[in-house]
Amino acid sequence: QVQLVESGGGLMQAGGSLRLSCTASGRTFSRYAVGWFRQAPEKEQEFVAAISWSDSTTIYGDSVKGRFIISRDNAKNTVQLQMNSLKPEDTAVYYCAADNVGSAYFPLSARNPREYDYWGQGTQVTVSS
Repeated sequence: QVQLVESGGGLMQAGGSLRLSCTASGRTFSRYAVGWFRQAPEKEQEFVAAISWSDSTTIYGDSVKGRFIISRDNAKNTVQLQMNSLKPEDTAVYYCAADNVGSAYFPLSARNPREYDYWGQGTQVTVSS
């Protein structure tokens, strides 16, 4: 089992920055790829970003590419999502998830929420205009 807890959400004005953290406990977190997804009211779940466990390969959703940065610190069992140049359309509940996937398959599975084995409870991000 892997337990995930998100933190760092809140209210920010458009153009500002927030940094989300995903902290893990339980099994060897360093062996898991980690993804961030978001869910806005009345919208489908959206892939935000993911990072592999082995070589820290990163993948981003088109709507956040160039603005968000995902990174991980396996020694601290954390994955961060640095969100810059925030827009009102970034408003959503953000979830981190862990996937016990091999590095070769990671690029194929990263965007699919059904591939992930463990999920956090989510943290609210609200961006005002």
